[in-house]
Amino acid sequence: MKFDKEFDASGLACPLPIVKTKKSLADMAPGQVLRVIATDPGSVCDMQAFAEQTGNALLESGTENNKYVFFLKKA
Repeated sequence: MKFDKEFDASGLACPLPIVKTKKSLADMAPGQVLRVIATDPGSVCDMQAFAEQTGNALLESGTENNKYVFFLKKA
C-alpha cells in the first residue's frame, strides 16, 4: 500500500505506540496515509480503538517480519 510517512514504534510498550502515532499524524494533511510498525501485541487492539476514537481510518493491519503493521489515513 502507498503511504506518505512511516513511524517505527518497534520496542515501545503501551501506551507509547499510540501516543507517538498521534504525534506523527499531527503534522500530516487530511487524506495522507501513515504506516506504523509496532512490536507490542497490544497495539493491535489499541490501534483499532485509536482509529475509532479519533476518526482516522485504519485502512489495513497485518504482520510483516514478526512485527505489526498498520496503515492509518488521517481524517
